[in-house]
Amino acid sequence: MDMKRFPNGISDVEKHKADLSGADLRAAYLKGAKLVQANLRGADLSGADLSDANLRGADLSGAILINTNLINTNLWRADLSGADLRVVDLSGADLRVVDLSGANLSGADLSGADLRVAYLSGANLSGANLSGANLKRATMPDGSIHD
Repeated sequence: MDMKRFPNGISDVEKHKADLSGADLRAAYLKGAKLVQANLRGADLSGADLSDANLRGADLSGAILINTNLINTNLWRADLSGADLRVVDLSGADLRVVDLSGANLSGADLSGADLRVAYLSGANLSGANLSGANLKRATMPDGSIHD
């Protein structure tokens, strides 16, 4: 995390609708951060810890989240379209009504995640762990609707 950009640490980014588009936040410690409706479009969050964070309605389209910790994170209505989520840990995350179209979730841990009404059209789920995930009414990668 570039502390010159955020001299007071995470408190500077705990804002409603924060604009962090394109930010380099690799390996940042953002556990429990409040980034409701934040613009993180194209940001690099690889290896970051966003566990227990509130990213409700955030725009993470095209973001890089490789090997990111998103355990129990609130991503309700977030846009993760085209995001790189390889080997990300989303176990227990709230992914209701999230847009994951075209996202790469290969090797991701989605165990126990809530994906009700999620949009996964064109997403790569190869090797992803979906055990115990709630996929009710989710649009699957092939376009079918899960019961």
